[in-house]
Amino acid sequence: MAEHLQRAKSVVLEYHRSLDSVLARRPGHDGASAGDITDVLASSVTEGFLWRGMHPFYEQHGAESVADVFWAPLRAAMAPLQRRVDVFLAGDNDADGGATTWVCSMGHFLGLFDAAWLDIPPTRRATPIRYVEFSRVDGDLIAESALFLDLVAVMRQAGQYPLPPTTGQPGIYFGPRTADGVLTEPQDPDETAATLELVWRMAGDLGEANRIARDQGSDRMPREVLARCWHPDMLWIGPDGIGSSYTIDRYQQQHSYPFRFGLGDKEFHGHVARIAEGRYAAWFGWANVTNRPRGGYLGLPASGPAEMRVVDVYRREGDKLADNWVFIDLLHWLAQQGLRPLERMRQLLGIEEF
Repeated sequence: MAEHLQRAKSVVLEYHRSLDSVLARRPGHDGASAGDITDVLASSVTEGFLWRGMHPFYEQHGAESVADVFWAPLRAAMAPLQRRVDVFLAGDNDADGGATTWVCSMGHFLGLFDAAWLDIPPTRRATPIRYVEFSRVDGDLIAESALFLDLVAVMRQAGQYPLPPTTGQPGIYFGPRTADGVLTEPQDPDETAATLELVWRMAGDLGEANRIARDQGSDRMPREVLARCWHPDMLWIGPDGIGSSYTIDRYQQQHSYPFRFGLGDKEFHGHVARIAEGRYAAWFGWANVTNRPRGGYLGLPASGPAEMRVVDVYRREGDKLADNWVFIDLLHWLAQQGLRPLERMRQLLGIEEF
């Protein structure tokens, strides 16, 4: 049964090797051309390839569009780029009954930020960009993917941080404590089943807390409910704008309570992909949830409803979840509320007029 998962991994790994080789070339210096990224994508993806990207990239179709909108401008700003992987897994999609197979890769891109990107001014310094990518493999090609980046962290590194101070700690982006997240070899199916069961149980506890909140009018999720599935020394690694939290108690203080108190009318919409392999699991939605800011969350005022596109990657340790890496398309969430940090940055830099 693991053979098709290993095949899916090999397809994505070969795509990464080919793409990374051209991302490492400096345009105009290392033989890089305008079409070399398109050529790599065209040989690796299906004709109807669907690419999901964060604000301001959004959905793109086909190799040429993805190369022109995202990869070529990024390489022009930050080459040589290298990929540094912390987590890599594959699984049959629990969100569609196993009808599709997905591969998840998570880590950083590292480049020299020598030219403006999205009009974010260059730093001329080594710049890490957190990423997580989901790829649906169909035969020997990639049929669709979703690429989440921490763009707010890039803005922060360039001195253009667009939000009030975080409740968690920004800039903490550790990989797995056990350094065993790159699953290139087949994994024990019993371990996979245990991980999937645990994340489902954790989601059930969250649903229980939401029901209590509706019935009792309180958004305080009891610590003992969290402790059913979470290691007491859990590390929750959130995006810039929210920050990271260490231990259950600080997670509650620095993320859970601000999120639960500051956002109302939450409605869950499901996931596009939900996979597990070994002691790791990952999922994403497009969008996972809608909510209504009540005022105070991220230091911002109340507003109308907005959708959140969220990624969770988990590491299980024994019968508890010990690490949770989270990506949220915050710029998209803010844009729905009329807040556009990239446009405001351009105005402050004199690139656009008020």
